[in-house]
Amino acid sequence: MFIHFSSLKQNFSMKILHTADWHIGKKLHKHDLFADFDLFIDWLCKIIQDENIELLLISGDVFDLANPSSDARKQYYQSLIKLQKLDCKIIATGGNHDSPAMLDAPKEILRELDISIIGGLPEKLEESIIPIFNAEQQVELVIAAIPFLRDADLRSANEGITYEDRIEAIRNGIQHTFEKAAEICQNQFPGIPAVAMGHLFAAGIETSESERDIQIGNQAAFNASQFGQFFNYVALGHIHKPQRVSAEVPVFYSGSPIPLSFSERKDDKRILVLDTAISWEPKSITVPNFRKLLKISGDLNEIEFKLNTLENHDHLDYLIEVDLIEEQYDAQKIYALDVLINGFKKPGYEIVKQRAQFKNKLKGTAELYAESQQLEDLKPTDVFAELVSSHDYEETTKNEIWSAFNEILEEIHQSENLDQQA
Repeated sequence: MFIHFSSLKQNFSMKILHTADWHIGKKLHKHDLFADFDLFIDWLCKIIQDENIELLLISGDVFDLANPSSDARKQYYQSLIKLQKLDCKIIATGGNHDSPAMLDAPKEILRELDISIIGGLPEKLEESIIPIFNAEQQVELVIAAIPFLRDADLRSANEGITYEDRIEAIRNGIQHTFEKAAEICQNQFPGIPAVAMGHLFAAGIETSESERDIQIGNQAAFNASQFGQFFNYVALGHIHKPQRVSAEVPVFYSGSPIPLSFSERKDDKRILVLDTAISWEPKSITVPNFRKLLKISGDLNEIEFKLNTLENHDHLDYLIEVDLIEEQYDAQKIYALDVLINGFKKPGYEIVKQRAQFKNKLKGTAELYAESQQLEDLKPTDVFAELVSSHDYEETTKNEIWSAFNEILEEIHQSENLDQQA
């Protein structure tokens, strides 16, 4: 049983900033977001200075691809250099989008700059426990920097004989990892406050379309109550919508700092700041909206009117998703929409996605896919669901098929095709 040390060191004071899910190198419908991220980093540097932040936590998904482009890597290192100049300790962990080997490769050099990187779960969990020292070289705080836990990290070869067994093995594996981390913190740094970092899917939270399935389709969602009472704060990544998770201690997702899909266009993007002298409850600081994502829908006339009445602005180009909605199917209207989109030249705006819907004709999933205007509209899970539904499988067999599919999908996401970097 662990003792909660939050009240044992009344004089402890530190300013901590929690962020996650940077997704450097992200492309939104082939439109890169490098400029957005540069503006975020410049803003973040100012916040760190204004708030006197001493510790910066980045809880996973530093990159969007496991094998990021040279431009993405350059932006990553340039960002670390900007942040390191602020005399702020930096700790970053790997997420499900990151390559552990790629993140870990320069960690010895980065450590000399007071930057700690934990790309993948170390063989010795003690290596993910990072003490934070004060000016007198005394340990003031300890961080359990737990990266994204992959299937291989969580269960042995003889576990998971059935689908349900494998799900339970994953949940137990996550809980065991955090319990062991708490035990190490307690034994090596007794009486010292502790913070855990994690990159996982917690039960009962809100997601967006840009978050990919993890750990067998998220059916192994981790119950945050299993974090226990030891850690003073748990800094989570993976979910892009900032939110609190119900648990015995403060557990928060900081969310992504910039919108990564049109489903996030209305989200209030945030970073979280803790002042331990006051509380382990963080205050939320809104990230400026550097670029707007607009969804324009309606019939052909309405869309044309809305596009023609867009107002001028001096921000990054606004990105637009156009959704044509008509009562009756009409191929001429699809053609007219294409002509309208191709002729759209409004400065400060760019249409990156378009599709057409017709209310009068309800179709099966396969037929709707056949009419889809862009391959990007299709999700692998939806296509596979259509394929599975066309066969009369028993429930147990269907679960095993889905388990295998999600494991393959996760492997694909970790070894993204190099062509996506072009």
